[in-house]
This record gives sequence, C-alpha cells and structure tokens, in this order.
Amino acid sequence: MLIALIAKDKKGALQIRKDTREEHLAYLKGTGVVTQAGPLLDDAEEMCGSLVVLDVADMAAAKAWAENDPYAKAGLFESVELIQWKKVI
Repeated sequence: MLIALIAKDKKGALQIRKDTREEHLAYLKGTGVVTQAGPLLDDAEEMCGSLVVLDVADMAAAKAWAENDPYAKAGLFESVELIQWKKVI
C-alpha cells in the first residue's frame, strides 16, 4: 500500500530540521519502505515541510513509521497527514 506523508514544519523550526537532517535521511534510507521523499519549500525556497511516499503493508505501519521519524521525535512538525495514494504515472 502506498501512503503519502505530508508534514508541515512548525514556524521558526528550520534549525531543528537542519540539526536533525542527517539522522532523518539515514532513517529514510535504512527503513526500506520509502519510494520517494523530499522537503517542501516556502516562497524563499527554504525547507518548510516534508513529502514522503511510503510502500507499507497498511496504515498502521505508516503511522508507526511516521512516529519514529527523527524529525517527528525532535518536534519539528506542526501537522502530519497520512493519505493512501495510488501511483498512476
């Protein structure tokens, strides 16, 4: 099952993102369930959120993945949405 994770950072939290980025990237690569990922950008082209596409067994697995993301553990996000996604192209 493909799940799109769309997370928006808290205002003023760019330094948390920068400080946790290497650990977050290692988590993405190490879990083996990420098919695509990258930061969302604001008008100034600064990172302000995340888009991650997960290939997991079910929504419970996606929720567990999201909760264990180093960014989430660091308190970076204002909001996180997990939405089932269907790849067309």
